[in-house]
Amino acid sequence: MKIKPMGARDWGGFARSTLPSVEWLPQYQRAWLRSDLVAGLTLAAYAIPVSVAYASLAGLPPQAGLYCYLLGGTVYAAFGTSRQLAIGPTSAISILIGSALGLLSNGDSMRQVHLAAAVAVLAGLIGVIAWVLRLGNVTNFVSETILSGFKVGAGLVIASTQLPKLFGIHSGGSNFFTRVIEVCKHLGETNPYTLIIGVGALAALILGERFLPRRPIALFVVMISIVVMSFAPLSSRGVKTVGAIPEGLPHLGWPVVQWGEVDSLLGVALACFLLSYVESISVVRTFSRTHKYPINADQELLALGVANLAAGIGQGYPLAGGMSQSAVNEKGGAQTPLALVFASGAIGMVLLFLTGLLRSLPESVLAAVVLIAVGGLIRPRELRHLYHVSKMEFRVAMVATLGVLAFGILKGVLLAAVFSILLLLKRASRPRIALLGRMPGMDRFADSSRYPEVEAIPSVLTLRVEAGLFYFNAQNVRKEVLDRMRNHGAIDLVVLDLSTSANIDLAGVRMLSELDEDVKQAGAALALAEVHGDVRDFLHAEGLASRIPGITQRTRIAALIGQRMQSLPAAS
Repeated sequence: MKIKPMGARDWGGFARSTLPSVEWLPQYQRAWLRSDLVAGLTLAAYAIPVSVAYASLAGLPPQAGLYCYLLGGTVYAAFGTSRQLAIGPTSAISILIGSALGLLSNGDSMRQVHLAAAVAVLAGLIGVIAWVLRLGNVTNFVSETILSGFKVGAGLVIASTQLPKLFGIHSGGSNFFTRVIEVCKHLGETNPYTLIIGVGALAALILGERFLPRRPIALFVVMISIVVMSFAPLSSRGVKTVGAIPEGLPHLGWPVVQWGEVDSLLGVALACFLLSYVESISVVRTFSRTHKYPINADQELLALGVANLAAGIGQGYPLAGGMSQSAVNEKGGAQTPLALVFASGAIGMVLLFLTGLLRSLPESVLAAVVLIAVGGLIRPRELRHLYHVSKMEFRVAMVATLGVLAFGILKGVLLAAVFSILLLLKRASRPRIALLGRMPGMDRFADSSRYPEVEAIPSVLTLRVEAGLFYFNAQNVRKEVLDRMRNHGAIDLVVLDLSTSANIDLAGVRMLSELDEDVKQAGAALALAEVHGDVRDFLHAEGLASRIPGITQRTRIAALIGQRMQSLPAAS
């Protein structure tokens, strides 16, 4: 790879500047063109029925989902750093928009369109501001464990919203549990024609994914259902269809909302962007590891921000990079983001000339498409793996799942994030303190619980604090050391190994001072070993260097013991 000037980045094997420029175009390899074209057409075939289904999930007209793909993909191609990420509406954001804006719009469909577009614009502005502030790593506070639980909960919530459409019955309920209860109450009102069409579409989609995994099965199912509805008088039997979709490209313009409503929409926009970025960057990292190319987390903030701005100005709603659509793009052979441009072009052609064909699309078929699309979110195997590897991580995932089911997607994720932080603080407040012993014939000390062969030093208690010393754990460390002293028997020297304590605050320093006095009152001496430079500076500033041995330089344990007990050899 040739050396590039400052500010240039590598994108799919060719360089381009931080902002879009035509300078990179001549370096595009012609061999990639066919692969990107095929991938783009494949993605469009997948995206058309899915985006229409997701738009209905968000309580928006079907064309809103198509506008998201049309504009968002093209803009991301200019700014993004991932080669395979596909940008468009996702199930999680669609259900969030539908639940959050339903009350604000009061059932007015046009009002819902403008509110959703305004949320997309606000989410885009948040993304651009986050890019300016270089906040690409902020999503580290939402762990993959939380995402695992969130995906299960979101999948179940979305499924519960589609069941009424599948059965052709009345829908209701404010969360997963109440929706399921409502479905059970109204099962007697099931429309048999709607159910047959929906179940037939489900079966076709499942069989197609199994036996034809790289084909646009959803598109085939949609086309067959439209043909059936065109020749069979099923509309008179109560089978609901999508209805008319406006022909033509979207009109660009700012959404019509009142300034007083912006405050109400800002929280929804922040939630949408966080979900968008968390989901997108997870997919981006997955494909970058698979195909071994670098990505830029901060640049992805800008790419998603501008893509959301474009979607909002073009009558769409917040979008993200979803795993299912990105997997379709990758399997189609996408080599660069140019595949998204081809997909947008194909969707534009549909909007210009083929929207009339979608008029007779049954809602139960859309429900089947959504159910299959979100089926990949529900992964019991992943939860079982968490349960066997870490009970704490499993609890965090379950809090996320139950929080989403009971309180909705946004509150559920926030609840899980807070719960995760509290568990981390609890674990950090009581750090592990290892009892160390001397390796036979060596001046090296090791954890006695892992190396049973280590030798105890008479009258010496050697401990290693395996965490930084801060205000929330300092007194617990002090208590633990004193308890170990009482249980150890006669002691002349207590050595604290701080090799794994690279950070300390004022409360930690004062705790060491208090611990020194406690140890002296017990008739022993305190010494510190393997003290890091920054910690030493802090201890010097507090005047402890003259009181506690081992602070003036990074002294090894054996040397401290040798200085205290001349019978032991000094460290080499």
